[in-house]
Amino acid sequence: MSKHSTATMQRNSHNDRVKSANLIAHLAPDRRRIKSTSSNSPILSTEENQQKPKMIQEPKTVETGILVDVCSAEQRENVYDSPALGSPRAVAPIPKASVDILQDEIGVGSLVEVATDVDQHYYGVVRWIGIIDDTATAGVELEESVCGLGDGSRGGVQLFECASGRALFVPLPLCRRDARFRDTPPPDRPDLHHVQLSEQPECPVVPGVIPPLTSLGDLAGKNRGIQGHHNSCYLDATLFAMFTFTSVFDALLYRPPEPEDSPHYSEVQRVLREEIVNPLRKHGYVRADRVMKLRTLLERLSDVPGLTSEEKDPEEFLNGLVAQILRAEPFLKLSSGQEAFCYQLFVEKDEHVSLPTVQQLLEQSFATSGVKLSEVPAAFIIQMPRFGKQYKLYQRVMPSPLLDVTDLIEGLPRQCAVCGGLARWECAECARGAALDAAALCRACLRRAHSTRQHKATPLTVFEEYSSILESCPVPRVYMELFAVLCIETSHYVAFVKAGVGHDAPWCFFDSMADRKGERDGYNIPEIVSMKEVGAWLSEADPAPRAPPLARRLLADAYMCFYRSPDVAMYR
Repeated sequence: MSKHSTATMQRNSHNDRVKSANLIAHLAPDRRRIKSTSSNSPILSTEENQQKPKMIQEPKTVETGILVDVCSAEQRENVYDSPALGSPRAVAPIPKASVDILQDEIGVGSLVEVATDVDQHYYGVVRWIGIIDDTATAGVELEESVCGLGDGSRGGVQLFECASGRALFVPLPLCRRDARFRDTPPPDRPDLHHVQLSEQPECPVVPGVIPPLTSLGDLAGKNRGIQGHHNSCYLDATLFAMFTFTSVFDALLYRPPEPEDSPHYSEVQRVLREEIVNPLRKHGYVRADRVMKLRTLLERLSDVPGLTSEEKDPEEFLNGLVAQILRAEPFLKLSSGQEAFCYQLFVEKDEHVSLPTVQQLLEQSFATSGVKLSEVPAAFIIQMPRFGKQYKLYQRVMPSPLLDVTDLIEGLPRQCAVCGGLARWECAECARGAALDAAALCRACLRRAHSTRQHKATPLTVFEEYSSILESCPVPRVYMELFAVLCIETSHYVAFVKAGVGHDAPWCFFDSMADRKGERDGYNIPEIVSMKEVGAWLSEADPAPRAPPLARRLLADAYMCFYRSPDVAMYR
């Protein structure tokens, strides 16, 4: 059901259920047999009739359910569930199609709509197709629940799986392609947005599991990475940073669908995995039409408008894809009970600091907000203190190669800022204007430090079973590794990405629109540039004087920094 629908769909009683007259006329009590679209699925039939059923479609890649006899006399009035506001109707004359034509028009996995005689439209995904007495039937999983509909099961057998209230069975000719997805040309057409696909590298669909790259190898060069098209740089740079050389976000690619997910969840996930991430990792190139397919789905299914044509920011894309459609578990969990996918730095400008580090700004932001992280995150995405594309609080920010999050995690043991022992108290006023680790004090140092101060310290949570060990051993620190930086200059996003793990791993620079061939009917050429010295530059106090102009953008144009904890990601 479309989110734009305003009518309320309810059923008051069993007698309110409306049927398709055309379909019921085909269901004779003495001729009842249903066959699955899977050739090796069992067939259940009555003894009176042994007529071989006809098949509409045998999907190549989509698994379907098992068809059973649902047309017995006592069940006849419950065969085809239809919303109470009207019976399904054919919205356009459809000739008696051949099997081949039906395969081209509607198949398992197609996004369809079913119209009723009261102009109410229902939207969903075809999950099952079969024949009932020479009548093609579709099982559709609706976008939203409708009172009285089932969960895809009939006669105790699950034909397909979906949440309760979403399974609608209708004659196949009454389904048509979802009109909401028809205003953009199909992504596989060679004339998509006048892009000359014949002149570009191949970009085949890559199914299966492809691990991330462990080194840059021969990936550098033109026509490498993700091809940009029509203001897609925000998405291209983000996807390149998230998936090319790291698996920290791979759970997004493989989580099985759940009843609460959108009916389009599997299709969005498949496009992301098999048409973008896997080709990027295996062949090093993703064509713009593949990305446009994902953008079109997000445009229709999320509440973020303009994803197929307008300039957007990475956080808007993450909200539409990761939060709304893929329903991922938030990356950050705060002690206040809030959850988030990225953290925006809010700090006051220190006029005495010209080149702050991300470490300093993060500690200042957490100290100001008074919150902490409830657990060590597998991924930590940090937005720089800039607002819009123009205003920047600091003209330059140094991305910290390693991020010490020990003092940001609630419940982690901390070191006394004075003697180095196990801290049991925290005083925010003692650390005002300093690093967060200056706020941690042991009992003895707290008494000495507060003997002449009117500060109010708060106790720290320390697990007593570890306290005796930590009293005599150094308190361990928890670090996260920088692996990508998104940068923006005026309105164009690019990415610096670490090609591997470890301090000495080389970096690369990615621009999805580095060059262009042709004018209006031309296309963009993406490029990856090897930048092996980025790690060394980031370790310097101010690398700008000796760094090349491209590398200086890391400091002047940084918009979003990506950090990871490989140890934590392994268990997520």
